[in-house]
Amino acid sequence: MSLPLSQQTVLLTGAAQGLGAAIARRFAAEGAHLVLLDYNGEGLAEVAAGCGDRAIAIQVDLSNAADTQKAIDQALEVGVVDTLIHNAAILVERSFVDETFDSFFRTVNVGLQAGMQLAHAVWPGMMRKGGGALIFVSSRSGIEGFSNETAYCAAKHGLEGLSKSLALEGKAHGITSNTITPGMYMRTPMSERTYSDELKRKWVDPDRLAPAFIYLAERRVPEISGQRADAWKLSETVRM
Repeated sequence: MSLPLSQQTVLLTGAAQGLGAAIARRFAAEGAHLVLLDYNGEGLAEVAAGCGDRAIAIQVDLSNAADTQKAIDQALEVGVVDTLIHNAAILVERSFVDETFDSFFRTVNVGLQAGMQLAHAVWPGMMRKGGGALIFVSSRSGIEGFSNETAYCAAKHGLEGLSKSLALEGKAHGITSNTITPGMYMRTPMSERTYSDELKRKWVDPDRLAPAFIYLAERRVPEISGQRADAWKLSETVRM
């Protein structure tokens, strides 16, 4: 079942900057009602203001389950969420010997725990409505292992498994679930901090990846539910 964005309420995390802000702008241009979540309240307010009166901003610490639940309760007051895009993530490069329990689980909680908590919250409404789309932003770190990224890799690998399982359970209810990787070096505040000079010469603006999210949110293709999408390739295909 397809559903135009102009008829959708979309819940988006990590919306204050980078890829999340790019997605928010493109979805707003398509007429979606937006519920935008981020820890960065100032940046979030700026993005929401740029998206017009169909967007609301909720500042939240997604590493904290209780704070996340408060944000969920506020978000659901808007109505049934048609599409969930969990984009928020933390990447702190640190050797495993220097990793701390608190830092490890802050990263995992933002990336994986919040993803599960948000999906669990929007699931009943999607079931009642007869469909919905869950989109989890992954990365190469969800496919491979990297030095100094134990927490980030654990969170992203966990999202891959979560999405596959939800795709199986959602099939009977018209709910699709996909992970999506950028597929291209992308200029964001995170990449400005972590990319080498060589990679920075290859990066693209995250706005160029937003069409892939529109495709998954609108079309809800059951044949590819449970699979990982390449945002760059899919966006290029949609543009053609």
